[in-house]
Amino acid sequence: MSKPTVRVTFLGGLGEIGRNCAVLEQDGRYVIVDAGLMFPEPNMYGVDLILPDFRWLIERKDKIDGIVLTHGHEDHTGALRYLVKDVNVPIYGSALTLGFARHRLTEAKVAHDLTFIEVTDGERRRIGPFEVEFIPVTHSVPSAHAIAFHTKAGIIVHSGDFKLDLTPIDNRRTDVARLAALGDEGVALLLCDSTNAEEPGFTPSEKSVGGALNRLFLERPNRRMVVACFASHIHRVQQIVDVARGQGRKVALMGRSMEANVKLARKLNLLHVDMADFIDIENVSRYEPGEVCVICTGSQGEPMAALSKLSRGDARNFTVGADDTIILSSHPIPGNEWSVGRVIDDLHRAGTEVIHSGHEPVHASGHARQGELRTFHQLLRPRNFVPVHGEYRHLRHHADLAASMGLGDKHILICEDGDQIEVSLDGIRRAGQVPAGFHYIDGSAGDLDEKPLEERRMLAAYGVVQISAGVDEHSGTLAQPVKVTTRGWFDGDHDRSVVDAITQSVRDALQASLSEGVRDADELSKVAQRAAGRLLGQKFRRQPVLMVAVLVL
Repeated sequence: MSKPTVRVTFLGGLGEIGRNCAVLEQDGRYVIVDAGLMFPEPNMYGVDLILPDFRWLIERKDKIDGIVLTHGHEDHTGALRYLVKDVNVPIYGSALTLGFARHRLTEAKVAHDLTFIEVTDGERRRIGPFEVEFIPVTHSVPSAHAIAFHTKAGIIVHSGDFKLDLTPIDNRRTDVARLAALGDEGVALLLCDSTNAEEPGFTPSEKSVGGALNRLFLERPNRRMVVACFASHIHRVQQIVDVARGQGRKVALMGRSMEANVKLARKLNLLHVDMADFIDIENVSRYEPGEVCVICTGSQGEPMAALSKLSRGDARNFTVGADDTIILSSHPIPGNEWSVGRVIDDLHRAGTEVIHSGHEPVHASGHARQGELRTFHQLLRPRNFVPVHGEYRHLRHHADLAASMGLGDKHILICEDGDQIEVSLDGIRRAGQVPAGFHYIDGSAGDLDEKPLEERRMLAAYGVVQISAGVDEHSGTLAQPVKVTTRGWFDGDHDRSVVDAITQSVRDALQASLSEGVRDADELSKVAQRAAGRLLGQKFRRQPVLMVAVLVL
């Protein structure tokens, strides 16, 4: 009789920051852990979002019993709006996590027939063949959970995103006692957050940010303070409000997601604020600068977010200038550095003082550093380990950390997107691969694959050359001359010699083919394209996009 096994499939989040998605399989049934998105890199022209490739999941949609969410960040929940169109199963998570997700799904008009099941700290739920336990952990968003799957092959723990904050704003600490108890029971496999695995020591407490903000506000009693942070960072918003309120400032919220998340957090009693301390953003200009604090979105340089609009002078309600101090209470997500830098430049150009985490301790990470990771491993004492959530170097460092704590090499696997592993009482082993490439979303064109994206890169790098000509089918001569137009490579009017060289090369190639009796428009277009491409590559070392149309008249 074969021993019980559980298969784990990684669809995203291993080798990049974002797109977090894993799937556990037992007895032919599946449970999904998170469904996140990733934001594009600067060279992904026109791409708005990057998702996991859900095709493998969709093919098995009738065998999926639920989606479990570890917490409410977009890199763990943002792809739900695309997944639930094809996979409609119950979604489990804390009240706040589901509140954030439901809001996004409602905006996307896909929430009407979905089932949301709220779970509480420490609760255990039967989801398909799995007994699923929700363990409280501290992170940069409230109500985050690590997930323990009680399976036939043993306990599998997914840490979610976490840090060991001993002084959290809401006094909800990571349940180290329960983690230690799981370690005593025996953990077959640990999947653990690797984001800060390169960083020694311990991540500062969220509470440390409040002290820095309080000092910065006190030093600027006559300046309008504008603080940008993630809209989901309710604990950060709480601290900003507390500092502003303590210094007699009114608070204004700027950004739709900020307003929506604050409203939800107040409803769930996770944000403790008096609405009398708030003013409408439209009334900010009625107050002296020293009487106001604005909390806004856009700390990652998102083009349409509130901070970017302020930096460009496009905001409807007020403009920033010499009387303002902007605090970016965040750290750029990998890949966003250029966008954040551009916003900071524009703010400086407007004469505004800008403070960010490179200057002052105005941000504390939500991810565990090496000291906390060692503690987590020691609490759980897993028999097998796979690092998750991070770029490859983060996974490598985390694997080395696990090895330094005594875990043997055969019990540690570094996996990447698409990898499958099997867990049994004997250990872990690799068990194949599934498609797990990037799935691109273009807001105007819908789904993209790699081909049009590569064409966009070529257009950006080399421009385009358009070539047209007309051929008389009967006489086999050029009825309309070869015409060459360039866009985005060089200005043809200022370098006629290049255009003339391309024109001559294409004309010679077409005349040679016509003399051999070729009259097919497609074939003649290919002849022209090859001639132009050969000349451009050999003489100019460039490969612009060639658009060729030879008509047979």
